[in-house]
Amino acid sequence: MPSVTLLGIVKRYSDVTAANGLNLTVNDGEYLCLLGPTGAGKTTVLRIIAGLTTPDQGRVLFDGRDVTSLDPEERSAVLLSQTYCLFPTMTVADNVLFGPEIREIPEADKEQMLVSLLDMVRLSERANSYPKELSGGMQQRCALARAIATSPDVLLLDEPLRALDARLRIDLRRELKSLARTLGLTVIHVTHDQDEALVMADRIAILRAGKILQVGTPAEVFNEPESPFVANFVGQSNFFTGKLVNSTPTGAEIEDDDGRRVRARATSLPIGSKVVLAVKVGQTHILKREVTPLKGRIERILFEGRVVHVDVDIEGVGRFSSKIPVRRRGRYNVGDEVGIGWNRNKAKIFPYPENGLEDELKVD
Repeated sequence: MPSVTLLGIVKRYSDVTAANGLNLTVNDGEYLCLLGPTGAGKTTVLRIIAGLTTPDQGRVLFDGRDVTSLDPEERSAVLLSQTYCLFPTMTVADNVLFGPEIREIPEADKEQMLVSLLDMVRLSERANSYPKELSGGMQQRCALARAIATSPDVLLLDEPLRALDARLRIDLRRELKSLARTLGLTVIHVTHDQDEALVMADRIAILRAGKILQVGTPAEVFNEPESPFVANFVGQSNFFTGKLVNSTPTGAEIEDDDGRRVRARATSLPIGSKVVLAVKVGQTHILKREVTPLKGRIERILFEGRVVHVDVDIEGVGRFSSKIPVRRRGRYNVGDEVGIGWNRNKAKIFPYPENGLEDELKVD
């Protein structure tokens, strides 16, 4: 299956730049998730790869071959859009087999393919139903099966699990990834769901306002974010702003305007720099007030199943959040005075954003 390369892709719609000099390579057989907020340009990228949208600048390569000017039917790429586009006068089975019929696949192979795909998307009992008789989630699953049945080299998925209920979405994550690997497909999967991307992707590309901010494995993007935005978008983070006052090969210290000092991992930024520290919500600890400079009062406790989310209003700083095991839920109550801390190796320091932290974290 081909690799896909975008070189300097630019696409503008009036005063909106949906793709702003994108450079990206998706390897042969790779499952890449394109993750970003609504309006980041994710769907535009898929349409350009599929040949449905022509870039204003830049080139699209399949295995090094320039396909930028080729029509969609000349590329072995299939786009599953958010609108499904099922044929209303065809049954589920006929919709799924539309591509194999055109390619004149042998009947025995078509039947085996149909059984396998309908089982994967949990529609075996609805093979003879028409789209109007299906729920939105069922229509989405039917469209997914039809896209895979065309046997593309490149499969482009635009929020393919968006309309599904939580339990089915989790099941299909596993099966879709497994099927893509078995068939050797190159897959580009657009989502704004970070959990979906972390579970399914070989690599994740973070897109914001038409620009790629970071590309890496799920572990790299989660644990080694390259900006405060990525730190907060892929796993919610707490932030502490101050001046870098101490830095050694084993760690660093930041001090805010009120003299509070907190610790972080080592950084190469110069002493005296205005910086921002980021630490994941799940990597903070609730402590006794006297052992930490960050003291506050619990303002909210939210039950999340296996864990409990605790929001603490830190005096002079703002809200910090933590997660504790559900077994410790009874130890804390709203209004309790506590402290917040973390292992210094879990906290990363960034240069303070040019336009301010609020603008940096804003989801466009």
